[in-house]
Amino acid sequence: MTQIDRPFRPRRTRSDRRISRTVAAASALLISLAACSAGGEAAPHSSASGKQAPAWRTDPGSLAALGDSITVGFDACTVLSDCPEVSWATGTDPKVDSLARRLVPHPATRSWNFAKTGALMSDLPDQVASAVRRKPELVTVLIGANDACRRSVGAMTPEASFRADFARSLASLRRALPRTQVYVAAVPDLLRLWSEGRKNPLGKEVWKLGICGSMLRDPDDLTKPAQERRAKVRARVVAYNAALAEVCGRDPLCRFDGSVFDYRFTDRQLSTWDWFHPGARGQRELAELAFRAITRRQA
Repeated sequence: MTQIDRPFRPRRTRSDRRISRTVAAASALLISLAACSAGGEAAPHSSASGKQAPAWRTDPGSLAALGDSITVGFDACTVLSDCPEVSWATGTDPKVDSLARRLVPHPATRSWNFAKTGALMSDLPDQVASAVRRKPELVTVLIGANDACRRSVGAMTPEASFRADFARSLASLRRALPRTQVYVAAVPDLLRLWSEGRKNPLGKEVWKLGICGSMLRDPDDLTKPAQERRAKVRARVVAYNAALAEVCGRDPLCRFDGSVFDYRFTDRQLSTWDWFHPGARGQRELAELAFRAITRRQA
C-alpha cells in the first residue's frame, strides 16, 4: 500500500501563538467598536445573563400613585380636606390635566391613588404592597416632605433611615412587578416654600398653627440661629433627594426627577388655605413636570 505524503505544516513557535492571540483580540475589539458606531449609539444595555434590559415605555396603560398629602390634593379645594380630583397624578379635573389623563387610555378604571395625608417614607412599603395588587405599568412616588417637616430639626427622619425605607420599597415592588416603571419625584424645596409663602401675611398666620415647624416656625425671624435651622432642613431635603436619585439610579426602569426640587414656584402655586400644599395651579405644574420626565425618550 502506497503511503500518501502529508502536506508540509511549519511548526508554530510560542512567539507565533502569542502574535495570533493578539491579532484575534484586536480584531474582536474592532468588530465591537464598529457595531457600536454603526448606528451612532452604543448597543442596548444587557444584563449579566445576556438578556437585554427592558426599554422604558412612554405610554403606560395603567398607573398607581404613592406618596403623601401632595398626591391626594390636600387643601387644594377645601380646607383640611383631601381633594383627589385635582391630584397631579390621578386627578380627574381637566384644569389640572393629571398624569393619568395625559397618559392612560382609560384613567377612570386604570389609575389608582394609594397616597395618604401625613405619610412618611416609612409608610411607603405598605403603599407599595397595596399598589402591586393592581399590577400597574407605571408607579409614581412623591414622598419625603413630611420627613423633613417635623416640629423641630432633631425630629427629622435620619437620612440613613429614609434611604433604607425607600430601597426596601423599591426592592419589594421590583420583586412583585419586574417590568413596572417607576417615576420618583424629588422632595420639593422647603426653603423656597418659606421664602415665597412668608410674603403673604395670612399665610404666616396659618403657619403659626404648627405647619412644618422645623422650617416655617417664626417665618420673620432672620437671626443667625433661625437661618441655620432652615439651612439644616434644606440640607436634609438635599440628602433625601440624593438618596432617592442613587437608589433609583440602580434600577433601569426607575426615573428620578430632580426638577420638582428645582422648580421656581411662587405663592400662586400654593394653596390659599395653608400656603404650604400645592393648590390646583401647583398640581398642574407637578403634572407637567412628571409628564415631561416620563415621556422623555432618553433617561
